[in-house]
Amino acid sequence: MTDAHVESRLRVSTDDLAELIKDFGLGEVTEWRHLAEGLMNVNWRLDTLAGAFALKRVTDVPLDRLRRNLAVLPTLAEAGVPVVAPLETPSGSVVVEVGGSGYCLFPWAPGAHVRGVGLPRAQVRRLGAELAKLHLALGAAAGTEVLPAVPDTVTAEVVTLEEAAEKADRLASAARNRGAGESFDMVALDALATRRVLLTKYAPLRPEGNVPAGPHGWTHGDFQYRNLLWSGGELAAVLDWDRLGVRPYAEEVVRTAQVQFGVEGVFDLERVVAFVSGYRSVVPLEPAELLDAARRLWWKRMTDFWQLEFHYDRQDHSCDELFIADEALLHWWTERLDEVERAFVGAS
Repeated sequence: MTDAHVESRLRVSTDDLAELIKDFGLGEVTEWRHLAEGLMNVNWRLDTLAGAFALKRVTDVPLDRLRRNLAVLPTLAEAGVPVVAPLETPSGSVVVEVGGSGYCLFPWAPGAHVRGVGLPRAQVRRLGAELAKLHLALGAAAGTEVLPAVPDTVTAEVVTLEEAAEKADRLASAARNRGAGESFDMVALDALATRRVLLTKYAPLRPEGNVPAGPHGWTHGDFQYRNLLWSGGELAAVLDWDRLGVRPYAEEVVRTAQVQFGVEGVFDLERVVAFVSGYRSVVPLEPAELLDAARRLWWKRMTDFWQLEFHYDRQDHSCDELFIADEALLHWWTERLDEVERAFVGAS
């Protein structure tokens, strides 16, 4: 993605902004600025005479699904989940389509995004309990007019060694085809060559079957520090409900622990233990269920190259640094697989 494309993606045209202001009835906007925290969608802060708001352009979720997901938030708020409900237009819509994109608007929520290692252990444990309470609240909403009923079973694809190797080879070819290439191409080629070795070495540890262990239900889908606001030592808001979906609960627990506490190429295992223990104090998942989820997540990371697909297939370089960080964490994780999996089940 060129610099010009990046700049264009981060701007709202004057005409589009004027239409959004009119549709949402905002009145005069005195200032607006892009918020850099998001990865997929694009967000801005709007300051108006009526107060501050967060404007979100949704780029990777069908708008019908987004409307369904946003409709859940008032119910969650009633259940005590800290959410920020979207504003409606005078016609009652929470999503406005302007210039070929979908937008939603929220009251500005004060607070800070805190990476997991920046949270004291007591807050880490409370965060685990908050995720469990969120799952229970979503479960209570399932099968009502707010959310569909949960299916009896869920499945999860387990990528084969052959599929992963084929993808790695294709991406390596794309990197080599850059000619002289850039420094990132060299990093990608080295990483892909090493990943092929790891895949062959650890193929016997590939999870068996496509039915994950343990209970499942509606989950947030991206419960992690970029979507959490803290204020006064308390969780003030859970943001970004685009990926609301039915998944194994243990899958969301271990994914959250990985994103929150996998920092600079290593896991903070003490905080992983505290987070999982906090969750289990509310929803008592079994160790075997968490272990199954942890092994599946590790194999998913071993066989996943989504940041490189963004780079070479979409020409979108916004996640390049994330690839480098995740690659370092994968190697650290793999070298200490037993130790990390004990932490994921809440055992030090």
